[in-house]
Amino acid sequence: MNPYHANTKHSYLSVRTHPNYLDWDNQPSAFKSYDHFMKMIKLEDSNPLHKMIYRIGGITAKKVYPGTEYYLRTLPGAGALYPVEFYFQTRGVEGFDDGIWHFDVKNSAVELLYRIEKGEGVEACFEDKRQVRGFVFLLSTLYFRSSWKYKNRAFRYCLLDTGHAQGSIEASTFLQDYAANIRYRFDKKALNEAFGLGYKEFFLSCVIVGAPTRMYTDVFRMKLEDINPSSARNEMIERSYEETLVLHGCRKMTRYEEFGFDKKRFEEVIYKRRSIRAFSKKPILKRVLDVVLETLAKPILSDCDEEVQIYYVVNRVEGLKQGVYLNGKCIKEGDFHEKTGYLCLEQKLGSDSAVTFFLASGSQNYQSAYLKAGHIGHRLYLVSEYLGLGCSGIGAYYDDETAEFLETEEMILYALAIGH
Repeated sequence: MNPYHANTKHSYLSVRTHPNYLDWDNQPSAFKSYDHFMKMIKLEDSNPLHKMIYRIGGITAKKVYPGTEYYLRTLPGAGALYPVEFYFQTRGVEGFDDGIWHFDVKNSAVELLYRIEKGEGVEACFEDKRQVRGFVFLLSTLYFRSSWKYKNRAFRYCLLDTGHAQGSIEASTFLQDYAANIRYRFDKKALNEAFGLGYKEFFLSCVIVGAPTRMYTDVFRMKLEDINPSSARNEMIERSYEETLVLHGCRKMTRYEEFGFDKKRFEEVIYKRRSIRAFSKKPILKRVLDVVLETLAKPILSDCDEEVQIYYVVNRVEGLKQGVYLNGKCIKEGDFHEKTGYLCLEQKLGSDSAVTFFLASGSQNYQSAYLKAGHIGHRLYLVSEYLGLGCSGIGAYYDDETAEFLETEEMILYALAIGH
């Protein structure tokens, strides 16, 4: 088991002996903007490519409470903290200079940070150095946004939220008839330095939305300054990032299956998606769950596809007996709704749901496995909303007790619940 994962487990005792207090005077900003850029483009709803970018992480609502405010976006973020930043390179894209851009979410705009010359680009940091005509999205995480609340366990949330961001790109590009291809194998350290990310921010994955050409790239001259404000450092998170950078024995996933959703309805789902706060305990139909499972099982294009097991506890599904399921088979029969609620840190979301999911993996490639779990979680959010259900991701659970209940020695990466 990954050492970081083992050292950040929750237990009945740990959550009671290590209470979490928030330093409201040091609350991080959920947005990053550059003061110096070469060009800014406001995203227009009438432009299909602008809409594609907006859908991957744009603001859909604002909540104001006494003394605080926060924003809801097209992708979920644990605690509404949104540690993910979106950068992208364009080459040969109509309406965009060839160069490196940053998605300024707060201002619904993109900022041109650097123009690339012919033969130059981020592809120089990839194993396959062929130039990509189209978009190369680079996903980073500002870990303090999460560690401010979740302390050492925050790296898990950063990975899950970045996996959700991968899923949001997949969903948005599906509406443009493009395929999203995930890349984990690239020189992240070199790009961290080129983008001036310092110790506070680092790249986790890349999503290619474009086509490789016959031209190769062997140079990337960009050198940006670190603009992130100072923040408290977390040595465990920084060390864990470094220790999990190198990937071993990766298998590529080259098989692609398009979603079978009506695109107009699906676009509405992207904008409407929310995390549900309570379930009514009404059952769902078996055929509805079948569509959910079919969507989760579709392959994810990537250069390091890790096996993630999808366990699901059936609490209230008409036409299906209660119990724990894996790969479509009931491996433990019984009414476990109270147990799943307890395992999810005694949250009613886990017990009142129609189905509670637990994602697990024994992979040695910690980053790519966790990112895939977040990606699957994003699909679950969207297909649930599409089918008229609610979904809530649950990053906090009793790790060892959940693994014991599922009778697995694998790491528990994520819990999610769906229902009416």
